Amino acid sequence: MPMNAAKPASTPAAYGAALAGWQGRYVRALRAAVVGAAPQLVETVKWGHLVYVSNGPVLLIRAEDHRVLFGFWRGKDLRHVEPRLRPGGKYAMATLELLEGTPLAQATVVRLVQEAVALNLSAGDPTDLRRKAPRTAAAPRPPPAMPAAV
Repeated sequence: MPMNAAKPASTPAAYGAALAGWQGRYVRALRAAVVGAAPQLVETVKWGHLVYVSNGPVLLIRAEDHRVLFGFWRGKDLRHVEPRLRPGGKYAMATLELLEGTPLAQATVVRLVQEAVALNLSAGDPTDLRRKAPRTAAAPRPPPAMPAAV
C-alpha cells in the first residue's frame, strides 16, 4: 500500500521503506535496478514520489493504491524497448503501469534506464522549453525578376 500522503518521505530510502506489500517489493526492486543501471543519476523525492535526474528529469517511480508507475520523460522514444509504455502528459512522457504480478525483466529496466539517460545526454533537458529543434537552412530564393525593358 502506498505511503500516507499527509507525511511524504524525505529520502528515497524512506520512500521505499514506507511501502508495504507488493508495491514495496516492486518499488525497492525498481529502485535498485535503476541505481545499478545508471549510478550517475541523482535520486530525489519530488512531487511525492521518486524522481531520477541526469541533465534534466529522466524517470519516475510512483506507488499508488493499486499500481506502481514507472515513467520516463522521453518514454515515447523508448517504446521500441518496452511497447507497454503508454504515452501521455507533457513532453514525450510515457509510463508503464505495473499491477501486482506484472512481469518486468531486470534487463528491460536496465536498457530503459540507460537509453533514457543517453537521450537526455544527447538531446538535453526534456523540460527545457527554450530548447528548440535545430532549424534546417531554407533553400535560397531566386533573385527577383527584372522588369521588362521599355
